[in-house]
Amino acid sequence: MKGPFFIETLARSGDVLHRHQVAALPIRLGRGYDNDYIVDDDYAAPRHAVIDADEQGRLVIRDLGSRNGIVHGGRRHDSVVLTGDTVVRVGHTSLRVRPSDFAVAPELVDRTMHGWEGALPGSAGIILAGAVSLFLMWLGDTQQFQLVRYLLALAAGLGAALLWSGIWALGNRLFERHARLGRHLFIFGCGVAAITLYQQVSNALGYAFSIEPFTRYGSHVVIALLAGIVYFHLATVKPRKQRRWAWTCLALAVAGSGLALITNVQRNGRIADELYMSVLLPPSMRASPDREIDEYMKQVGAMKRQLDAERSRKAQQSDSGA
Repeated sequence: MKGPFFIETLARSGDVLHRHQVAALPIRLGRGYDNDYIVDDDYAAPRHAVIDADEQGRLVIRDLGSRNGIVHGGRRHDSVVLTGDTVVRVGHTSLRVRPSDFAVAPELVDRTMHGWEGALPGSAGIILAGAVSLFLMWLGDTQQFQLVRYLLALAAGLGAALLWSGIWALGNRLFERHARLGRHLFIFGCGVAAITLYQQVSNALGYAFSIEPFTRYGSHVVIALLAGIVYFHLATVKPRKQRRWAWTCLALAVAGSGLALITNVQRNGRIADELYMSVLLPPSMRASPDREIDEYMKQVGAMKRQLDAERSRKAQQSDSGA
């Protein structure tokens, strides 16, 4: 252990907010201007603590009789032995002290695609968002063509893309010093395009082959895609915590699916999103064989018997309760 020594002010996330170099020990900490390191914190005493080496050559921070003391591990201490990774709280300020010979971790492998930053992914994201907006407007348009409606839809789509991506870019700028707006726009554009593509393909396949789960439980796939969008945004902001973001987004997806199931049960008594397939497409898209009228009437008769039995059971229960 040798000087100079570096006192680091840390955020709650562990990121270094400020780093100050001190040439030699002892190091006096406090709010007063006669200290070696000034702690700009109203909860720090004018002469709060001192950092010095003990008899064994270890760095130790000692309280100088302050009201709030030194907090480490959630408890107040009169003195704390400092390793390079020990974080103590002085007032409301988290500090860490490291000597100049502290061994840092090796550099990370750079997997960032630097060629896919800036205007190129941003333009691609804007184009995807605009194309999805125009496509959805065209798909649901049943009136005579009016250019102004399509321009409004395009403006709404681009505005949503810029607003959503701008919020993530602001967070990226605050936590990683780079906005990376182009990457966030690209994530948004790909996300809405994937959701739209899934909805259209699942509706077409469900209608063509009478696969009702595609439409009855499609909200869970949309929730999973939304969780994926959030994951890629978070991984762009903090790429070193991708495993944590993956588990977080998985938990959000599971919670969202659970809430969707509960809402469906409260709304219609079933876990499905809808009671029947509501998608209506041209009959030429049907690929499953047609059913005979007699078969359909048999199914209706079976349903009638079940309903009559249930109605009789409820009537008996109400009579017995009375």
